[in-house]
Amino acid sequence: MEEEDRVPPKRMRASDADRDAAAERLAVALAEGRLDLEEYDRRLTLAMRAVVMGDLVLLTADLPQPPPPEPDPPELVPSEARELVPSSTWQDWIDEWRWWLGGAIIMTGIWGVTSVIGGDLLPFWPLVPLGIWAAILLAAAVWPDDNANGRL
Repeated sequence: MEEEDRVPPKRMRASDADRDAAAERLAVALAEGRLDLEEYDRRLTLAMRAVVMGDLVLLTADLPQPPPPEPDPPELVPSEARELVPSSTWQDWIDEWRWWLGGAIIMTGIWGVTSVIGGDLLPFWPLVPLGIWAAILLAAAVWPDDNANGRL
C-alpha cells in the first residue's frame, strides 16, 4: 500500500475505545469546570455517534491535553504479610547483630546495677553469653545455611 492510498488520520474510522477516550476527556473537562452540563451532554452525544476520528478531534480540540499518567506507586506489603516476604540474607544477619547489641545493653545494665548494689565490681559475666552469641553469628556469616528461612 502506497502513501497516497492511505486514509488521512482524521478520516479513519473511530473505534469504541476512541469514543470512550473522548468521553473520558469530556468528563474530565466537565469536572474541571471547562464545560457546563449542557455543552458536555451535547458533545458526549456527538462523541458516541462519531464515525471517524476527525469528528472526535473536533469535540475535544478546544480542551487542554490531559496530563501524562502518574507512575503507579510502589506496592506496599501489608503488615500481616511481611513475614511471608523473604528478605536478604545480609539484612537478616544485620538484624541479628541488632538483637545482639540489645542483649549486650540489657546484660551490661544488669551487671552494672548488681555491681553498684553490691558495692564492688563483679566479674563481667555478660562476656560469656555475648561471646557465644557473637561466635554463632560470625559462624553463620562464614558458613551460611541456604535452607534456613527467617532468622539465623
